[in-house]
Formats: sequence, C-alpha cells, structure tokens
Amino acid sequence: MGCKKAQGFLETHDFAPPDETLDATKNKRGRDAALQLAKSVRTVVIARGKNVVTFDMRAAPPDDDTLANLLLGPTGNLKAPTLRLGQTLLVGFGDAAYQQILGQEPRTK
Repeated sequence: MGCKKAQGFLETHDFAPPDETLDATKNKRGRDAALQLAKSVRTVVIARGKNVVTFDMRAAPPDDDTLANLLLGPTGNLKAPTLRLGQTLLVGFGDAAYQQILGQEPRTK
C-alpha cells in the first residue's frame, strides 16, 4: 500500500494491516495487469476523495477503456493504494469507501 492516508485510516480505526503489501514504486502494474486484477474479482470500488465508483464485474462489467481510465494513474500504472479483500478490489483512497468496504467494526490485529 503506498498511500499514507490509507495507512493512517487503518491505524486510526484499528484495522489489521493487509496480509500482503507491495510498494507501488517497486512493483508497478500497467494496464494489462491492472485489468487482469480487476477482472479476477467480483466487485471493483474506485475511490477518489468523496467520489466513489462501484462496478459489479459479474453482472455489468465496464469496457476495458472505461475501467483502465479509472484504475490507472498518470504514470499508466495501477493507482495506489490498492487493496484486495476477498472478491473486492478497492482502488484509491476515500474515507467513505474505506468505511463502506472495511465495515464499521474494526478487525482484530
């Protein structure tokens, strides 16, 4: 996870850290890898501040260009932070999205 806001949120709300973290500056994922990751889950949630976009990848997946435009940052790589929680992929950071996806109840460490 490469976003200090996301790390701060997890610490402040006493959530356990993800089992696996990758440094986005060292482990870049381009368009193809980002699309493959998004297509491997049931739900993709993309947060940018207060704006949240959710896709049901089984019932109504977006086209590749739409999805790539939301998943990729200005460098052409997958945006950080990105969390995979079971069948949900959470890309970007927003308090509302994190509360919605992670739930109100803190997980134990």
